[in-house]
Amino acid sequence: MKKSGMMLLLALAMTTVAACGSGGSTGGNAPSTGEKPATTTETKSNEAAADKKIVLGFSQVGAESGWRTANTDSIKSAASEAGLELKFSDAQQKQENQIKAIRSFIQQKVDVIAFSPVVESGWDTVLKEAKDAGIPVVLTDRSVDSQDDSLYETFIGSDFVEEGRKAGEWLVEKMKDETNVNIVELQGTTGSAPAIDRKTGFEEIISKDSKFKVVASQTGDFTRAKGKEVMQAFLKAQKDIDVLYAHNDDMALGAIQAIEEAGLKPGEDIIIISIDGIKDAFVAMTEGKINLVVECNPQFGPQLMDIIKDVVAGKEVPKRIAVEEGVFPMETAAEALPKRTY
Repeated sequence: MKKSGMMLLLALAMTTVAACGSGGSTGGNAPSTGEKPATTTETKSNEAAADKKIVLGFSQVGAESGWRTANTDSIKSAASEAGLELKFSDAQQKQENQIKAIRSFIQQKVDVIAFSPVVESGWDTVLKEAKDAGIPVVLTDRSVDSQDDSLYETFIGSDFVEEGRKAGEWLVEKMKDETNVNIVELQGTTGSAPAIDRKTGFEEIISKDSKFKVVASQTGDFTRAKGKEVMQAFLKAQKDIDVLYAHNDDMALGAIQAIEEAGLKPGEDIIIISIDGIKDAFVAMTEGKINLVVECNPQFGPQLMDIIKDVVAGKEVPKRIAVEEGVFPMETAAEALPKRTY
């Protein structure tokens, strides 16, 4: 009897254990499928991997212009909307700050590094460090001068050479009946891709006609204050200025102040061509102070986030991705102004 009682108790205990380990099946013990069930630890690990945010380390050139501020805002808002964790760094227009930020991103083991290079050269070493760490790099707005394009996944941004060409083509048509055209040029930051390329594209077009002469060319660092300062120097040194070609709107707007203070009318006495397309430049066009703006679109944040997701997913992306842009003569400014968001 004792033996029978013990056997009965043992059978009841085994039944209870089986019920607790059935995985919550409502139909009793489920038949074996031959597959090893996932443990609680494995399930949590898989869920954590699926929920893990992509971590993006982004180094911005700085906040030197309205265009740059709009670009930063676009990237920050797009990252938030896309559910990415953004680690943001402002290089304050210094390459050493940017290199330091990229190395910090590598140490933090971010998933992707994106940056807009302050200048074109001097990036191979730090980009190799990112590559060795297995962290893909995306270039934004500006490219780098490197023989090894495997150091970055893709470059998304404007075609700066084409922007310069568009400015030159408009000027050639505008001044086709003139005999001599003296041009002063406000260049962007020395060594930067937009400064180099916008100069190259513009000169490619105007060099076809000897009547166009760049009589003075100097950097204005993409800022209004420097644009005004350099334009003041141009006006003192050059007796006859027909055209101002500015590599961005902020320098053009600073130059307008200098021109007006000199008793001249911007847009009439001196034809003004600029690049970017910020709202203040469109306001100046409606006032007759800027004759042409070639657009350089800063609001590619959502497009960048899509690219980053594709890169993290291991998808192949084009090596060069262009941003759509337009050309706005003074006559179109009033209609276009209400649509400008930066």
